[in-house]
Amino acid sequence: MTSAAGAAAAPDLSGIAPLIDRTVGAQLAKDRIPGAAVVVVSGGQTVFSKGYGFSDVAKRTLVDPARTEFFTGSVAKVFTATAVAQLIQEGKLDPEAPVNTYLKDFQIQDTFPGKPVTVENLLTHTGGFDDEPLGVAVRDPKDVPRLGAYLAGHQPSRVRPPGTLTAYDNYGVALAGHLVETVSGEPFAQYMQDHLFGPLQMADSTFAQPHPAALDANLAKGYRPEGGGQTAEAGQYGAWAPTGAGTVATATDVAKFMAAQLAADPRLGAGVADLVQKQHFTMDPRLPGMAYLFEERPRDGQRILFKDGDVPGFHTNMALLPKQGLGIYVVYNGDGTGGRAAWDGKDLINQIVDKTFTGSGAVPVRGTPVPGPKADAYAGTYRSDRVSRGDVTRVAGLVSAVTVEAHGDGTLTTDGLSQNPDAGEQRWEPLGDGEFRERGGQDRLVFDGHGHLATTIDPTIAYYKLDWYASPALHLPMFFTGAGILALAFLGFPILALVRRLRGREAQPRWAGYARILAAVAGGLATVFTFGFLSMTGDSNAFNETVMLGSGRLTTLLVLNTLLALSTVGLIAGTAAAWRLGWWRPAGRIAYTLTTLGAVAFLTVASAYNLVWP
Repeated sequence: MTSAAGAAAAPDLSGIAPLIDRTVGAQLAKDRIPGAAVVVVSGGQTVFSKGYGFSDVAKRTLVDPARTEFFTGSVAKVFTATAVAQLIQEGKLDPEAPVNTYLKDFQIQDTFPGKPVTVENLLTHTGGFDDEPLGVAVRDPKDVPRLGAYLAGHQPSRVRPPGTLTAYDNYGVALAGHLVETVSGEPFAQYMQDHLFGPLQMADSTFAQPHPAALDANLAKGYRPEGGGQTAEAGQYGAWAPTGAGTVATATDVAKFMAAQLAADPRLGAGVADLVQKQHFTMDPRLPGMAYLFEERPRDGQRILFKDGDVPGFHTNMALLPKQGLGIYVVYNGDGTGGRAAWDGKDLINQIVDKTFTGSGAVPVRGTPVPGPKADAYAGTYRSDRVSRGDVTRVAGLVSAVTVEAHGDGTLTTDGLSQNPDAGEQRWEPLGDGEFRERGGQDRLVFDGHGHLATTIDPTIAYYKLDWYASPALHLPMFFTGAGILALAFLGFPILALVRRLRGREAQPRWAGYARILAAVAGGLATVFTFGFLSMTGDSNAFNETVMLGSGRLTTLLVLNTLLALSTVGLIAGTAAAWRLGWWRPAGRIAYTLTTLGAVAFLTVASAYNLVWP
């Protein structure tokens, strides 16, 4: 790893100040974000530091990069990685040892015998744990449970052998933090204060929950746009402090950390910066991969170590260019319209890097297009391996699939890969052996031959190919067709009953009447669930907060689908009886059968995406 002494000449940063001013100002206005702070370090010094907008909308408090406390979100993970690296360098942790070697109060389940989760797996997102974020946050820092106890009581399933693929893993990082306190004998927050924040003079940073009063006095509020104004959000605190839950820092404090990493500062510990920054895992040797919780995201021919963070109302992005001694940190205290703040920081960093190293960003990537067979084998629908298997957030897989289309000239078109919400489709040219480069861009993707897709866009995500029957292209029409049929049943069967009564038609068998009532009830359950769930998810920013905090309303909606499942058993029985016993006219029996089929279709999809309780 290149230290400051051996780094290349400092890059020419002239002109970045107006670029940052112009870009951030436009972002805050266009995307309705209250405030932001940006710091840039180069050559061991902070060369740019500025606040924008307001940290408190009601009080009109201006953002000050040296005083305003922002929640860091997952940027704190690289602080945690640094702490683990310190203990590795001191010989107190072996990166290749199973984590169970060090755990005292609980053990990780032995799902894959002979393939234990290691310390290094935790630092490269390769532990193989399922992502189950529902209810991991709390509103009040006084309610935060102890880290070890929470990890023991909320251990997610292991869904893949460790060390095979990356899949962003908050539980694994929290577990790494627990190893720090277990091995050191200090509570995690205290260790971080004594061994990182204290030595680097980061006096305005803390992992402690609740925060020291002096820091809370300058704490920014996080917002989401709502109506014509801004709504303050909750859900930034939680037991998983090593992942960034509850962690706060000023932008200038983060600049001190970046400078220390770039200079291999001895205050971090001998060899610690080198260990954190070198590559430890990649899904394919042709692609960049993972350092210790830093992600390799190359741009303009430069190796960039990247980390971002997102909690309700706060979005952070950090980029280190070790060879050039350059570090950039951007933080916003607002989600922005449609969650745009999560992209805005990346966009600003890209613009700074482009201006500094190319002026355009149009730098060709490795490889020359090669003729080859048609890419039909790669076509299909893919899902992120991070999508939860175990909780309701699996529903993200219903609306976030990646599609790959093959063309006769061997090129591919993908939709859904880019993190840029304005990017749309991307076209890819073949380089041979399952590798493709982006036409007119800088990214690459690789198919591994086992149904997985990996890219340079985000090395913490692998995608797996879906069978036709598991595709959202089938599930979405099934779900909404079923919902529509059940909504008609909810309205139609009571109307038919009323019409029959008004016309004085002969009484129907008692069980036939019960069957129609059941159809109306089933329709009502599905209709209430559908409208309730769509209203909850219509504002993605608000729904993210709901997921983090958990929600009784969400649980109630899932219970409705459980009741619908019970009702559907009755509908199936009613359908069989109607045809066997000749209830109603043929049109009535057909309508009832369609209602039953609609309920089955609706529940099949709901069950596949964990929308049925429990």
